[in-house]
Amino acid sequence: MMISYLVPVVLVLMLLAASIRILPEYKRGVVFFLGRFQAVKGPGLFIIIPGIQKMEVVDLRVITMDVPEQDVISQDNVTVKVNAVLYFRVVDPEKAIIQVEHFVNATSQLAQTTLRSVLGKHDLDEMLSERDKLNDDIQEIIDASAEGWGIKVANVEIKHVDLDESMIRAIARQAEAERERRAKVIHAEGELQASKKLVEAAHVMSANPAALQLRYLQTMNDMSNKNASTIVVPLPIDLLEAFKPLGGGRTVSPRGEPDDA
Repeated sequence: MMISYLVPVVLVLMLLAASIRILPEYKRGVVFFLGRFQAVKGPGLFIIIPGIQKMEVVDLRVITMDVPEQDVISQDNVTVKVNAVLYFRVVDPEKAIIQVEHFVNATSQLAQTTLRSVLGKHDLDEMLSERDKLNDDIQEIIDASAEGWGIKVANVEIKHVDLDESMIRAIARQAEAERERRAKVIHAEGELQASKKLVEAAHVMSANPAALQLRYLQTMNDMSNKNASTIVVPLPIDLLEAFKPLGGGRTVSPRGEPDDA
């Protein structure tokens, strides 16, 4: 007799154990009643009728997905290998279960195809220098496509852009040529500024002969400070004026022939 009462009690306890569900704060349960969608439950404690109701559990936390390395041909016909990381989360558990099969795998495939398609429309220089803009473009495309699945893409980051050795050497030569070009431009700008200052100095000295004489003496002083064996004897320029009458007012032409004044 005891066994006959014990069996139903055990069955009831097993039924209750199979019916009770507890979900944490970051999970939700999509409940189906006889195959039809009924409700989204959780978090907390609730009861599911075995055999009649079925529940699919969905995690609402941000999922970090590593997008596998993709072979991309850029717009300027350069082959590169690119990988990225994708951050997304489920915002609508009902759509994530009903609208798509295995939403994680579907999002991964969508991210791979979008990565190849977006990067293929840009040059190599844009991939290397405008990575933030490319990240935003990829995120917008994936987010728009996955919105119907109840998924929100939080961020997309391109991690690596791998080049072959020949392309790395070509980029190094290009950078070296660019540095040489900048050096030449800076040197030319320096020469231009120096020439303008020399013209200004010449105008100042021409207005005051004493300034030219002082500059001449300063140059002599600078030469004397160096360890040089050359002896320079300063000759006043005004002294040459006394020899003009002896020449009969004639000057010497560039060919070495005397000309009449």
